[in-house]
Amino acid sequence: MRYIDSLSALVLLVATFQAMAADRTHESLLDNGLKLIVQEDHRAPVAVVQIWYKVGSSSEYDGITGVSHALEHMMFKGTKNVPPGKFSEIVAAKGGNENAFTSTDYTAYFQTWAAENVALSFELEADRMRNLLLLEEEFKNEIRVVLEERRLRTDDNPQALLGETARAVAYQTSPYRQPVVGWAADLQAMEIGDLSAWYKRWYAPDNATLVVVGDVEPKAIKALAIKHFGAIARQNVKPMRKRPEVVQQGTKTVTVTSKKTHVPHLYMGYKTPVLNDVSSDLPEWEIYALDVLMEILDGGPSARLSRRLVREKRIAADVGADYSSTSRLSGLFSFHATPAAEHSLEDLEEAIIDEIAILQKEPPTQAELARIKTQVVADRIYQRDSMFYQGLIIGTLESVGLDWRLNDEYVENINRVTPVQVRDVASKYLIPASLTIAKLLPGAGE
Repeated sequence: MRYIDSLSALVLLVATFQAMAADRTHESLLDNGLKLIVQEDHRAPVAVVQIWYKVGSSSEYDGITGVSHALEHMMFKGTKNVPPGKFSEIVAAKGGNENAFTSTDYTAYFQTWAAENVALSFELEADRMRNLLLLEEEFKNEIRVVLEERRLRTDDNPQALLGETARAVAYQTSPYRQPVVGWAADLQAMEIGDLSAWYKRWYAPDNATLVVVGDVEPKAIKALAIKHFGAIARQNVKPMRKRPEVVQQGTKTVTVTSKKTHVPHLYMGYKTPVLNDVSSDLPEWEIYALDVLMEILDGGPSARLSRRLVREKRIAADVGADYSSTSRLSGLFSFHATPAAEHSLEDLEEAIIDEIAILQKEPPTQAELARIKTQVVADRIYQRDSMFYQGLIIGTLESVGLDWRLNDEYVENINRVTPVQVRDVASKYLIPASLTIAKLLPGAGE
């Protein structure tokens, strides 16, 4: 592929891709409420099938945290028609791969294989949408697996534990304070009846989005969807309550000590809005300006944090920022960093706040903004190469309550962002009153 050095040329190329994608994307709604979105991609005889349920850890309440993730595990443990373990064997025998994932806002299952196997995907997914067995012995085994997963990924991982602690402190009323994997005590006390009730409540066609991307014909896929899913009754699933976060009144701080690390670490999170918060009082441009702000700070090796704090000032051994505009509820604009050997966490915290202060006083230059926009546009081009990623964007937007067509407007909205708007969102949202600081220290902890 030839090198494209012009932002306008890149934008034109993405606009062309998006127009093509829009023409090749077809949405249908079955009578039972199941939404079907088919995106044609005929570059290879392959298809990705994803089914998304609008339920995740933010749907849970105290005492059953982790139930969405535990149920995800059990979805592979047998139905009335497919014995335990057989699901994965069927997919593997056809040369495909499959998996699932749970987040704060959704649970998704997928298969990637030859396009001729879409009908088999539908058959398998329709079966486990309503016919899951939930066997007691399988449940006991999987809870042990989930507890071990929690131990390896969080309890024995000091930085992950710091992030979990920081979110639990940052959020007061938002369910985002709960870890996706669940609290260990809730997992240990969980019963098969908890999963059964959760399954019956949320796993229904009118709480799901079926996404197919690949070498397929939309009318034929819709006919297959009606054949396999059409007979499943609508459950009249009630939308979950928003449970918004209360206004924070000042900086929160928490310290975690652990004998499992010899290196201190810093986490800083600022309360920030997302696309679902857009209203007459909160204009849409603010969300896209936050996206650009994140890229300016941590959009590759030439971004400010890495360039200034790691290479120039040598205060940080590593540093990064994170922000996602596509969630069901308001989120965090966060920083994570490890100090260089001769510097403290306090030095690092001060340095990050100084970088924020600079952006609050002086907008980024037009050249800097152009570089970021070029990078964002280029990323979008490369992402088009992945059928799975195309489906991931569609499924994520739909599952958090947004329209999948927002993806087609993303580049245009990013290109509208001005330097002053970046400065304004930094000044409005990255403030002490909305900040949570979490510090990891080597010590006598667990």
